Amino acid sequence: MSARANGEGSVYLRQDGRWSAAAYVLRPDGGRVRRQVYGRTRAEASQKLTVLLSKTAAGIPLAGEAWTVRSYADHWLETVARARLRPATWTNYSYAVRVHIGPSLGSVRLRSLTPARVRRFLAERTEAGLAANSVRIIHATLRTMLAEAVRDELVERNVASIVRGPRIDHEEVRPWSLDEAATFLAAAREHRLSALFAVGVAVGLRRGELLALVWDDVDLDGGILRVRRTVQRLRGQGLVFGPPKSIRSRRSIPLPESSRAALLSYRERQEVERLTAGDSWQESGLVFTTSVGTVVEPRNLSRIFEHLVERSGVRRIRFHDLRHTCASLLLAQGVSPRVVMDVLGHSQLSITMDLYSHVMPSALRDAADAMDRALSGSR
Repeated sequence: MSARANGEGSVYLRQDGRWSAAAYVLRPDGGRVRRQVYGRTRAEASQKLTVLLSKTAAGIPLAGEAWTVRSYADHWLETVARARLRPATWTNYSYAVRVHIGPSLGSVRLRSLTPARVRRFLAERTEAGLAANSVRIIHATLRTMLAEAVRDELVERNVASIVRGPRIDHEEVRPWSLDEAATFLAAAREHRLSALFAVGVAVGLRRGELLALVWDDVDLDGGILRVRRTVQRLRGQGLVFGPPKSIRSRRSIPLPESSRAALLSYRERQEVERLTAGDSWQESGLVFTTSVGTVVEPRNLSRIFEHLVERSGVRRIRFHDLRHTCASLLLAQGVSPRVVMDVLGHSQLSITMDLYSHVMPSALRDAADAMDRALSGSR
């Protein structure tokens, strides 16, 4: 322990290998509270302690003591998260703060929040009947918020990251077979949005990515489609265009000839619709639109899809399962999982493997046979 005078604090080595420094600092109410800071080295801990003591000497209260979970959450949402998060993510986090975190944890001092309190809070949400994925979003909101509080040096550790989130049981992927996909596309051929479904099956775009496509991102001569944004309906904001789900979701995809031909035909049809609509047409530059040029409501697209599925007589699946169908068909044709990952815009190869490993038995057998051939040759 360092030789410091009374009131100057202390610096010492913890059992976990970190250095800790402690001193009494000012609270906003004029009182004093013992505050600890940590560092990887003695010098780092001492430097942080010096900053604390200098603020106390200048009569500056410790800002961290004034924050409650609610006040910091509001500050974080508006000054940090809004500028850095995707609109959909910000909306989910804002909802989690307003409906769950604020009412339950809002009055707790930020520095008094403990792993046990967070664990109990999440358990209460589950016991109240909230879906595991909803609890996961609440947990992610709290964890991301507290990570920023650590960076602001308002708390020493992220107590939410210590707590395990709920286990998510992923729904079984239910893609169509090649025959089912072909039957559906044949039944949808006369619908005005038939090209959308053809592209959805062929290149596996998400619903929001399909509806946000603009003609400037489609090179029909070169046969390339570029995914640059997505659209979705957000609470209290209506339809919002924003960046794709992740950096890897921004991608350029070669179009199969069948999809290129479908888009060429659709563009001609859209031009007829534009002339027919006259002054009612609202130019948006979008590829797939309503009959007057506006963005298609995502929920309406899902309803159209369900109607066409019923009319085609094939097994019912969700719209999102068109994306799974694309991946499954590619893998069944022997396309590398890494290439499938790039087509789908997954952020990690493990996501692709986790979702579709069950449809790759032939590929795994080919790998085993290849190893046999290699070892036999060496012998």
